[in-house]
Amino acid sequence: MASKIKVDQIQTADGSGTIALQNQLSGMTGASMPTGSVLQVVNDAHLSGSHFSTSSTSYIDSQLSASITPNFSNSKIIIVVNLGAQAPDQSYAWARLLRGSSVIGEGWIGSSGGTIYGSLNSTWEDTPSTTSACTYKIQVKTQSTAGYYYHHADIPSSLTLFEIKV
Repeated sequence: MASKIKVDQIQTADGSGTIALQNQLSGMTGASMPTGSVLQVVNDAHLSGSHFSTSSTSYIDSQLSASITPNFSNSKIIIVVNLGAQAPDQSYAWARLLRGSSVIGEGWIGSSGGTIYGSLNSTWEDTPSTTSACTYKIQVKTQSTAGYYYHHADIPSSLTLFEIKV
């Protein structure tokens, strides 16, 4: 059975007054949220079993992609990337984050002593200056045809977007 607590007021800790609780959250909108509030979160994740491999030395899409429609044109988008990978010895791979066709940032994963099982963890900030849908995606490439596996061997990959009110 669900429980309810019904009160009209709460007394302050020092007993000097009360706090009225009449519809405090009624009508709350993104515009009334304080600066720094997270307005929305969007995520794309790939777990083991949904891996893909590449030996491309040119950037290709990695399967990680997410779209967000900002509520305000001055909102900031915080992008958190965790790109899980497996690669052979002496191999390097690059990853980059794009919004549409614009590169937001780049990073790399490398192995210098045996097979690597690891991830590229990065956080970027973007201000797309729009209230239209924005699609972010991760692209990858390798240094050689030795190949790389992504979202592999229980190393999940994810792309998470946070809209922050400015």
